[in-house]
Amino acid sequence: MKPDTIVLIHGFWVTPRSWEHWITRYQSQGFRVLAPAYPGFEVEVEGLNEDPTPIEELTVPSIIASLEKLIDGLGTQPIIMGHSAGGVFTQILLDHGYGRAGVAINSAPTEGVATIPLSQVKAAFPVLKNPANRHRAVGFTYDQWRYAFTNTFPEDESRALYERYHIPASGHVFWGSALANIHPGHADSYVNYRNDDRAPLLFVSGEHDHLMPPKIQQSNVKHYKSDTVTEIVEYPGRSHLMPAQEGWEEIADHALAWALDHT
Repeated sequence: MKPDTIVLIHGFWVTPRSWEHWITRYQSQGFRVLAPAYPGFEVEVEGLNEDPTPIEELTVPSIIASLEKLIDGLGTQPIIMGHSAGGVFTQILLDHGYGRAGVAINSAPTEGVATIPLSQVKAAFPVLKNPANRHRAVGFTYDQWRYAFTNTFPEDESRALYERYHIPASGHVFWGSALANIHPGHADSYVNYRNDDRAPLLFVSGEHDHLMPPKIQQSNVKHYKSDTVTEIVEYPGRSHLMPAQEGWEEIADHALAWALDHT
């Protein structure tokens, strides 16, 4: 029996609002669609920009626990799709036995993926330039947002999406990810790359993504050594904010079709 539920997991610097087009499209096809917020992110974009305390207090274990609780209450295993940091959380959930299939879109890397393209260094510099940011919520200026998220978008569209979607990101979580490969023990982004019981996983990359370039996803795919399906597809001309970029329908339809074919 094919899954009838889709869980969409947002990334950093945005909220579930960034999935608004996909939610409507999948619902119109008869799916139950859930786009949960991180713990404390249940308020709107405007509220988080006004009071970023929930962002400062965010941890990866709390995110995973809330997502697992949500899925446990569904009564069925859904298709899980995540964008950016949400792609990491998708991989972790699949590794923990959740989901019938997973799609990681412009995904951040899981533990052990050490590829660091120069464009990513520049895009992430506003967070990583100051160690004190480990205890702060760090936002982007519009120019920083455009470089990291919407570098191939028309100027007016990029500005409108900045106003509609942008919130600060957790410096604590971002720094933890940056240091994942140099501190002892497993990081919060750990997955078992040899887990043969993991559901099928598709990586979707954007050719011109500055924040999470295709090299990162390509490296992430190569780390998986299990017998389960792990594939990657790259879309030309796309930036980091692919769920909202012109032509997003093609990506949404392909992600869903792939997931259904592999359940």
